[in-house]
Amino acid sequence: MTMGEVRAERRGDATWITLDAPSRRNAYDPAMAAAAVEAIEGASSSRAVVITGAPGAFCAGGSLRTLGRPDVAAMRELYRSSLRLFDAVRQCPRPVIAAVNGAAAGGGNELVIACDLAVAARSATFGQTGPRVGSAPVTGATNVLGVQIGEKRAKEMALLCRRYSAEEALELGLVNRVVPDEELVPAVDALVAELAALSPRYLEITKISSNIWWNAARDSFSNGLGMLIQAVDSPDMAEGATAFLEKRRPAFPPPR
Repeated sequence: MTMGEVRAERRGDATWITLDAPSRRNAYDPAMAAAAVEAIEGASSSRAVVITGAPGAFCAGGSLRTLGRPDVAAMRELYRSSLRLFDAVRQCPRPVIAAVNGAAAGGGNELVIACDLAVAARSATFGQTGPRVGSAPVTGATNVLGVQIGEKRAKEMALLCRRYSAEEALELGLVNRVVPDEELVPAVDALVAELAALSPRYLEITKISSNIWWNAARDSFSNGLGMLIQAVDSPDMAEGATAFLEKRRPAFPPPR
């Protein structure tokens, strides 16, 4: 089933959801995020859900096409669509696996954070981009990521906007396994088969119970999104987004 720029396909015991906007490295806009949420919510009859990207990237996060000339209402919807997508992953009764087949950047990296399990192709890369492009990673990387990889490493990732290899992501604890690119699908299929042999009822209980840290951070998400909305059309946002689109280094205003 295809819903705009999202494809959902039942493969054995799993529903595979593919983010399919290769021209922008599978970055999502509100419509694409809504389609992904619909696909996730419609996959509860599967034993597992797999999220991956069309060839070329896993997900480059929220689309930055309009950030250089932002509209407050549009940006509010983009920010909120990110949270709706990540919440759908966490509220899905089935384990959600990130099959990371390329770059997971910005909100794409936060999508990995939201998933229950993650398998990465060796060529995959990871990292946050917020402070580099005039934004901040408030829906996972500034809070829940600290639980996953430790506070100092999480702050390094969120503040410095470095890029990490798949092997580095494995060492950090951001992913469960790294495999050669051509073995990504078989490795995920094997993980799905493992999950399919277990009780879906008790897997759901285990998953929902594990959301304690996500739920505890929920106020932080909302507060962070509110601050981002108030910063729409700021000089920092305009410069970061314009520099990104022009593929140059940003020259942000000095601190006040």
